[in-house]
Amino acid sequence: MKEQQGLTHIDESGNVVMVDVGDKASTRRRAVVRSRVLLSEQTFDLLVRNALPKGDVLTTAKVAGIMAAKRTAELIPMCHPIFVSKVDVRCTPVAAEHCIEIEAEARTTGPTGVEMEALMAAQVAAMTIYDMCKAVQRDIRITDCRLTHKSGGKSGEFNE
Repeated sequence: MKEQQGLTHIDESGNVVMVDVGDKASTRRRAVVRSRVLLSEQTFDLLVRNALPKGDVLTTAKVAGIMAAKRTAELIPMCHPIFVSKVDVRCTPVAAEHCIEIEAEARTTGPTGVEMEALMAAQVAAMTIYDMCKAVQRDIRITDCRLTHKSGGKSGEFNE
């Protein structure tokens, strides 16, 4: 694990601050986040057959995740509004585990990263799956949300 160099969102007096990225170089940046939604066998079957009462769950989750990534700075207080050049959300049913694997990818060229946008995309996609399945199952679990790849910027590349 990389050694910490202090908290970047706290000033010398202990006040919360937004980091100034104005002097940072613009680079191509990419982040990938994965998450899982655990379903019962019955709910999973209804989802893959597109037979749930609220409609096409996976397409709706993809669109919701993309929309969320574009609004990240409105919800995370110290997050910079950035130009997002690409967001993709891939929802893959895994029959053996009755789950949906979500992979969200965000890209930008700029002075700050896109990890928060990828995290937001994955989590909102997962919550959308939950919302669209909750009529038939209440104990759905959203698990394992984590950054699996980050590239660009001075901190270099990270891979899980």
